[in-house]
Amino acid sequence: MGRKVTLATCSLNQWTLDFEGNLERILKSIEIAKHHGAKYRLGPELEICGFGCADHFYESDTLLHSFQVLRKLLESPITQDIICDVGMPIMHHNVRYNCRVLFLNRKILLIRPKMLMANHGNYRELRWFSPWNQLRKVEEYFLPRMIQEVTGQDTVPFGDCVLSTKDTCIGSEICAELWSPRSPHVDMGLDGVEIFTNSSASHHELRKADQRVNLVRSATTKSGGIYLYANHRGCDGDRVYYDGCAMVAINGDIVAQGAQFSLNDVEVITATVDLEDVRSYRGELCQPLMESEPKTCHRVKVDFSLSTGDDLCLPTHQPITWHFHTPEEEISLGPACWLWDYLRRSGQAGFLLPLSGGVDSSSTACIVHSMCVLLCRAVEDGNTQVLQDIRRVVGDDCYCPQQARELCTRIFTTCYMASENSSEDTRNRARDLANQIGSTHMNINIDMAVKGILGIFSAVTGRWPQFRANGGSHRENLALQNVQARVRMVLAYLFAQLSLWASGRPGGLLVLGSANVDESLTGYFTKYDCSSADINPIGGISKTDLKSFLLYCAEQFQLPALRGILAAPPTAELEPLTDGQVLQTDEADMGMTYSELSVIGRLRKISKCGPFSMFCKLIHMWKDVLSPTEVAQKVKHFFRMYSMNRHKMTTVTPSYHAESYSPDDNRFDLRPFLYNTRWTWQFRCIDQQVSQLAANTSKQ
Repeated sequence: MGRKVTLATCSLNQWTLDFEGNLERILKSIEIAKHHGAKYRLGPELEICGFGCADHFYESDTLLHSFQVLRKLLESPITQDIICDVGMPIMHHNVRYNCRVLFLNRKILLIRPKMLMANHGNYRELRWFSPWNQLRKVEEYFLPRMIQEVTGQDTVPFGDCVLSTKDTCIGSEICAELWSPRSPHVDMGLDGVEIFTNSSASHHELRKADQRVNLVRSATTKSGGIYLYANHRGCDGDRVYYDGCAMVAINGDIVAQGAQFSLNDVEVITATVDLEDVRSYRGELCQPLMESEPKTCHRVKVDFSLSTGDDLCLPTHQPITWHFHTPEEEISLGPACWLWDYLRRSGQAGFLLPLSGGVDSSSTACIVHSMCVLLCRAVEDGNTQVLQDIRRVVGDDCYCPQQARELCTRIFTTCYMASENSSEDTRNRARDLANQIGSTHMNINIDMAVKGILGIFSAVTGRWPQFRANGGSHRENLALQNVQARVRMVLAYLFAQLSLWASGRPGGLLVLGSANVDESLTGYFTKYDCSSADINPIGGISKTDLKSFLLYCAEQFQLPALRGILAAPPTAELEPLTDGQVLQTDEADMGMTYSELSVIGRLRKISKCGPFSMFCKLIHMWKDVLSPTEVAQKVKHFFRMYSMNRHKMTTVTPSYHAESYSPDDNRFDLRPFLYNTRWTWQFRCIDQQVSQLAANTSKQ
């Protein structure tokens, strides 16, 4: 009958500027797509060079090497008899565009530039690319000589166009265009385009996957159609983790779903769908609107069919229910996969973590353990690439991991760095957790180093600072805490570099950090302490979510030590003990609870609140627990701490991006780091509002 089509989309673990590896993964995905009978294959955004090239997009080398890879694809027998849709940067009339290149049988069919750019949050596309603003306009693009030699073409269509096969019509969207209120699929659908494709580079955030799925559903619910979604997966060299979720939808139903988190470098999703289902759906809902569509799409015709003449017995994919991970599952999977990509691509031999016995460092340890669980599972499932990478990391060509705990021993070192202010409780909690996850654990006493540094200071100044508990000033107390914290960083890097050497093994270790997003927001950490590491898997996650995550790990991975860690009050243990007990707590030091910080963090970043507007919102949100005066005190205290400590964010460890209220100074949250910490005008507005509220209350 010639109406059923088999289509393929994919998630690829591409790596920025790894042209050879990227080419191999693209070819493998096309080979798998053909094996499953697909006649069209869609790949992720900018898959040839990698999405995260950043200022490397300015370099002519990036454009050159992308075309060299495109030539390899055109020449490969693997790409024959299937429409291939790949992403790469292209310069047209001396303007750089983010493009899709569609080709078939050594001929380029069309080049479609991105029309709506992602320029918020982690994305700065307008820095490197221009949008194609000419609706429905198509120009001639003169191909480079190396491509002409393969295709025999001098020019190809470039612009806002769609592909018309003998049996259907295909239109492209690129990533952010799906999220826009002016999505191209709306007008394309009204002009009869039946298959929409979206090549994305969409990163993971907690609780975000449902938004993506709902957008795809909505795109085909309104006016019918088939929607293919492709995405990157993995760490391509930056703070974000691209989380796959390749999918196929028809008329508002998801019929094929890829994994959100996986260690597979290549995942291909295929679906067989019936074009007549689209036509029937539109016949009732959309016909009046389709008749009045004023601007028709420029159609590029190709003598090729996606369907066959005899498809009566070909079954079609039926609607499925999408499985969404819980936030706790997301934390255990996303950062774990990100860590593995970073480790295997860094050339290092494992991780080192200062394990304090608190919630934050324990969360980092559990993420590494989760990574080892995923690795063992992948090896068991026959993933040869994972096994090859593990053997390279551990330096043993014959090694095959049997259990996560055993693998942890090989690639994960933890150390408890005790001082005279450390308690036996935290030491025991760190030891017990290390034993349960299987890390190689060390106990290190830092008192000798701390006293040596203070001795140098005393020799120069003739003064010996004291803790507040011993009669010292606030400045002395803070400086003594900072010395301990910074000594721990120095020792962490020393042991990371030399601990494997001391045991006769090759390589070095990556130092892991464990400051959460709330502490980064307020600056509740010492600059250049153990928060300064190579990478931090929890730097974008709130304390509240981390506690829930540890509860999940206690059950999922059978780690009873976590229950004692969760029961203990969070503490830095940098001040003297009282009768062997810890009196210092994080929330007392910060002047607010972690729950309050989560609310304030979301208001500051997501709701774009300054001090005054935040106060105006919180007096209603917290009306049952705090008076307007108390709310004002909390808001002022937060902004004083935030502005005094913002400079710390300029040196903070690269962290896994997981929250939309992250204070990451590198790209996501661009702010000054020298503030007027008195906020005189803003705080005066708050005080006036408090006085007015008090006056209104007294009149009632």
